[in-house]
Amino acid sequence: MDIDKTIEKMTLEEKASLCSGQDVWHTKPIERLGIPSILMTDGPHGLRKHAGSMDDVGIRESEPATCYPPAVNLASTWDLKRIEEVGRHLAIEAKSKNIDVVLGPGTNLKRHPFGGRNFEYFSEDPYLSGHAAAAMVTGLQKERVGASLKHYACNNQETSRMFVDTIVDERTMHELYLEAFEIAIKKSNPWTIMTAYNRINGDYASENEKLLKHILRDAWNYPGTTVTDWGGINDRVRGIKATQDLEMPSSKGINDQKIVEAVQNGDLDESVLNDTVRRILELIEKTRKDQKTKTFDPDRHHAFAREVAADSMVLLKNDGILPLDPNKDLAVIGAFAKHPRYQGGGSSRVEPTRLESFLDVLKREYPDVEMSYEQGYRLNRKDVDETMITRAVQCAKKHEVALVFAGLFDIDEAEGYDRDTLDLPETQNRLIEALALNHDHVVVFLSNGAPVTMPWLDRVNAVFECYLGGQGQAGAILDLIYGKTNPSGKLAETFPNNHLELLSDHFFPGTRRVIYKEGLYVGYRYVRSVALKPLFPFGYGLSYTTFNYENLRIESDHDRVTVSCTIRNEGIRTGKEVVQIYVAKADSSVYRPKVVLRGFSKIEIAPNEAEEVTIELDRRSFEYYDVKDRRFVKEGGTYDLLVGASSEDIRLQGQVLIEGVTRPKVESPYDAIDALFLPTDEDFESLYGTRLKKDVGIFPYTRTSPLSDLSYRLIGKIILNRIMKKELSTISDPAERKMTEAFIKSLPLKGLVSFGHVRHEVVDALIHLLNRRYLKALKSYRKRTSE
Repeated sequence: MDIDKTIEKMTLEEKASLCSGQDVWHTKPIERLGIPSILMTDGPHGLRKHAGSMDDVGIRESEPATCYPPAVNLASTWDLKRIEEVGRHLAIEAKSKNIDVVLGPGTNLKRHPFGGRNFEYFSEDPYLSGHAAAAMVTGLQKERVGASLKHYACNNQETSRMFVDTIVDERTMHELYLEAFEIAIKKSNPWTIMTAYNRINGDYASENEKLLKHILRDAWNYPGTTVTDWGGINDRVRGIKATQDLEMPSSKGINDQKIVEAVQNGDLDESVLNDTVRRILELIEKTRKDQKTKTFDPDRHHAFAREVAADSMVLLKNDGILPLDPNKDLAVIGAFAKHPRYQGGGSSRVEPTRLESFLDVLKREYPDVEMSYEQGYRLNRKDVDETMITRAVQCAKKHEVALVFAGLFDIDEAEGYDRDTLDLPETQNRLIEALALNHDHVVVFLSNGAPVTMPWLDRVNAVFECYLGGQGQAGAILDLIYGKTNPSGKLAETFPNNHLELLSDHFFPGTRRVIYKEGLYVGYRYVRSVALKPLFPFGYGLSYTTFNYENLRIESDHDRVTVSCTIRNEGIRTGKEVVQIYVAKADSSVYRPKVVLRGFSKIEIAPNEAEEVTIELDRRSFEYYDVKDRRFVKEGGTYDLLVGASSEDIRLQGQVLIEGVTRPKVESPYDAIDALFLPTDEDFESLYGTRLKKDVGIFPYTRTSPLSDLSYRLIGKIILNRIMKKELSTISDPAERKMTEAFIKSLPLKGLVSFGHVRHEVVDALIHLLNRRYLKALKSYRKRTSE
């Protein structure tokens, strides 16, 4: 396709039409000019191609696909080659289903462990998140399937996600919340970037000129296509001006007409529209350059998913009980052993090609192991059943080892709402405590998408954090139990003892706006800065072998520093170790967290062998974002380089002298903080650079008002109740009901057009009615009925 000539031949209406979807999943074709439609589907860790009408979001109906471990697991591998391979496998399946763009990976930072969608995101650290995302994108696009890096940007909570205003200072935004996107974009050039629903410092992401034009396009030189999250457009013309290219899904032609009118009345320069069209055509052209494969091998992909899951699981505790002797008989306790929790809820939910329980795999692969099973608790029920616990304890007493399968229920974490506790369901905590009190050999396997507390930790023998291991989870756990796989996962997030240990807890979540008063002090950056001892630190994970670190060498050459050391496997098993490098500067001219991850490498070493590890630190490792200069600045001086097995387990330490700018110390309330530090509005304003504006109220109603606000008017309450009744009437699953209810309440009124198939005139009439402008309401409604 000659794109320039194609644009010359297009009418204004055709250009505008190309800027929005044909339906929920396809772009619009223009047959006259030979412009095809392309297909996008959800797929951060498995494809969710809708099996029914393409006018439906279709969370419950999708074609079978391999369910790989989600981002929380992939980040825990710390293995970029493995993550790239997951992307390649996803792409092969996508091509078999004629899918052009996979909507992932999710790259948002885990600001708080309560985030309901944290299982879809990599880490609390932007460096690890960015490199993991880049690896996934590379794997997809090497096979000529487009990726969609999401959700750009500062989308760090599910509460009010469609309208909340994220208030964040410039330095924190660049060093934390944009860095992962910047790394992924510069390393892998994803074909598309998906903008978030929320506002950032007052402007919606889909029309945020600073984020889209000035940073994404001008500073990072991103050439690809931006696409809205589904229903995430606000002002379509402002979006075009800000370089928001593609609106999804279809707006039923409403926003296309607004683009046409804006060009005709001079509000939008047609050359700006042409640039948007060019980027969309370039995306379409990329999808035409490869012949799609027709099949993939589900069995091989399932086996690969099992391998990835085993690599991602984190051994948190082991007193030597693991790996198990296959001759030991087992009590298998917990409903998750029979009904596995292997993925999160929401748009990423995959219909697996195969799903096996731990009981199924154990019986098939170790048929001679004597085993009994007890349920222990009811799924999605929080009430404690003492009879079930008693039966579980009695079962355990008859066997040498008790394997307990626990974790969060589907209803506890999902897209659309945030968690409100770090605790496991009380029924599970009571079960584990009873087993530990009555048995000397208890091993716990946790299935959850984010950190949990473990009040029974000191009384059990071993704990595996399995996270949500995908459809191969059961086999992966079995491989780890018997030592077929040596555990090598490391936490990509901090496990606090309780949520009050996190500074961000005081400011999470926000309803109409959320203020990131904690600044740079997120996750381990805060924990290390105030010398707290978490339940488990960032980067932590055990192995069935032990590693020794020795012979640190540091070499400096202008903008690059090379760190080398020797890692020796002192055990009797081959194992993998993740070597992590943290950078610290005690005498910085600006406030800094105590340590920051700036490099890592995963290596495999045979018993009694040693491997040389070399990690290069780039210029950014020694920079901070200068708000006045609006750029990253390399600060000169002495830096500590800490090499360790986790953010706390530092094995080697050295220093390097860096040439750079030297500036006088800028005093800040965020300097030398302790665990009692709680920033005020005034403290935050010293970072933000201006006074905070007054939070917006409920009235008057606008197109961006959430449906939850309807309850403040009698007529609104009636309408909301009817919507709820209609949408929930066919849903029996409690987790899906909770997710759907949360989605409806956070949906802006304008979303009724995209998701509710309501005419925009009817929405305008409803807004006037809620604002008690009855004549305007009648006029808007009559306009709808007259057409």
